[in-house]
Amino acid sequence: MTRRPRFLLLATLAALSFGFLFVTVSCGGGGKKTLEKELIIFQTERDQADRDGNSEIYLVDPDGSNYANLTNTAGGDYSPSCSPDASRIAFTSDRDGKLRVYVMNIDGTDQTPITSGEGSDFTPVWSPDGSKLAFVSKRTGKQQIWVMNPDGSEQTNTSNSSASDRGPSWSPSGDRILFFSDRDGNQEIYVMNADGSEQTRVINNPASDWDPVLSPDGSRTVFVSDRDGDPEIYVMEADGSERNLTVTASTDWSPAFSSDGSKIVFASDRDDNAEIYTMNADGSSPTRLTGNAANDLTPEWCGKP
Repeated sequence: MTRRPRFLLLATLAALSFGFLFVTVSCGGGGKKTLEKELIIFQTERDQADRDGNSEIYLVDPDGSNYANLTNTAGGDYSPSCSPDASRIAFTSDRDGKLRVYVMNIDGTDQTPITSGEGSDFTPVWSPDGSKLAFVSKRTGKQQIWVMNPDGSEQTNTSNSSASDRGPSWSPSGDRILFFSDRDGNQEIYVMNADGSEQTRVINNPASDWDPVLSPDGSRTVFVSDRDGDPEIYVMEADGSERNLTVTASTDWSPAFSSDGSKIVFASDRDDNAEIYTMNADGSSPTRLTGNAANDLTPEWCGKP
């Protein structure tokens, strides 16, 4: 059986939670709200009164201060992705009984579903120019990579395979999409053109590899693998060489580069429950940002320094 990170599948939790929003934004370009500095966005259970599992979307400073609850709903909210101009956030929510893709403003206002139907839709990711969202849908029975406009129009099955395809991530130029798939027997990383053509396996290893993300300059790919027994974060250089960035006895996953490529944010359960950490892009100086009894997951950078 393929090993999975123990907190990877939290998308079925739902309960009541309470929180307050304190986000500093600036207005420009006709009143559009954007972040004044680079923050980290993630999902967490930290504000629930009875710790019963409801997940919300939060922003936090890179030093672990100034938490801001953006969603604060009775449903579960997961997997946030920040638009390139830091004005909007796409995320997954089960508040209406099904997993749907939603979009909201950076201050948490105007939370709007942009997918519908019987199938589950989740893990949206913005393209580098903000014109598209890639996401995963089970509407055909298998998890597939789909692409749509940010208003939910023109939804297209891009990977369109008979396998389970997940974890989309755009190249910096927006012309390719990385993802992971079990189409060759075990879970490996693939790349395709943004229109779904030329689907190619990038890594070939007997172990499972997932969560691929390209660096902002496109020269490195970080990903997660269990090839050494525990899920760890790896990097693949432009020449195809690979090495560990984390070496622990715990689960490290969900890596994401900062806008300048100098830092990586990730989730880890090395301190018993899932928390958010940062490290330098070479794996040095891992630093814990969050610390509480809740699980903090799926981090991503939002805005620019």
